Amino acid sequence: MERLKKAAIVGGTGYGALELIRLLHTHSEIELVKIISHSQNDTEISTIYPHLKSIEDIALEILDIPTLIQDVDILLFATPAGVAKEIIPSLVGSGVQCVDLSGDLRLSSQEQYKAWYKSEAAEQDLLDTAVYGLSEINRKQIRDATILSNPGCFPTAALLGLIPAIKQEHVHTDGIIIDGKTGVSGAGKTPSGRTHFPETNGNITPYKIGGHQHIPEIDQYLSEQGNETVYATFTTHLVPMTRGILCTMYGRLSGQQSTEEILSDYKHFYEKDRFVRILDEGELPTTKSVYGSNFCDIALHVDNRTNQLIIISAIDNLMKGAAGQAIQNVNIMNGWDEENGLNQIPIYP
Repeated sequence: MERLKKAAIVGGTGYGALELIRLLHTHSEIELVKIISHSQNDTEISTIYPHLKSIEDIALEILDIPTLIQDVDILLFATPAGVAKEIIPSLVGSGVQCVDLSGDLRLSSQEQYKAWYKSEAAEQDLLDTAVYGLSEINRKQIRDATILSNPGCFPTAALLGLIPAIKQEHVHTDGIIIDGKTGVSGAGKTPSGRTHFPETNGNITPYKIGGHQHIPEIDQYLSEQGNETVYATFTTHLVPMTRGILCTMYGRLSGQQSTEEILSDYKHFYEKDRFVRILDEGELPTTKSVYGSNFCDIALHVDNRTNQLIIISAIDNLMKGAAGQAIQNVNIMNGWDEENGLNQIPIYP
């Protein structure tokens, strides 16, 4: 029997890391052997998260690059921005597959990164080497990747919804609007005034208007797919739920097309992609319908009155928007079944 590949998680106590632990626990080809956390090293993970007591416990460790190179095949970075770009260069050429769930390697331009993330960018050769891991769109490049940049949660929902319309020229590329709503877990584990329960409960809050770090990521990959410069208007809102993203997108129709016709094109575009579900005409996605799963649900409506195509997509931000897509990408990189570790049906209600 072929040995299991060994994986480690860097940044092992955040919400994304917890989802990686949950998914790797059922993966038939991977053994999780290390969890790296400088802030809580030598602490067993179940001490921090009692819900993990039923699995084999792992003590958190400090980062040791030579040991990782020797002991690990796959390294998953569930870290804040700024960490992976400092560590990954020391792993280049080691044979360790690196998957970064932060935004360090998503933008191809150092100047864009500095402008939007307000810090120094990774070296240009590292940005050039990293493959953008939007699984359904970049599958061919992902297969040969050793350094992979996992997409952001909002960009995953927005790009999967918009790319078919742009590639098939259903909409004009100017004037695209993306209205995004996210659960509070999208802000990470560290609490803030904005995510404090009395502030979020019964409240909807717009945030980072015109300054969200996912704006250049969405623009960059829409431009690549459309073969022209695309600037989308992207507005985010925090809503009082734990997890989930819903994006409602608007594009000006390029011709006289019906909802039925464009739906048919979308179903054909994603016909081999088991994690993208195109809903029938009249059906609408909800965050509860994808909760705890790696699915992206997409619905369409042609508004003939305003000559707009309305696209709605829903994902779980911690799954398809983070850990689930990361595992899907690891599966692609290693030639495994894409569903390995991702067989969960959504949790409902």
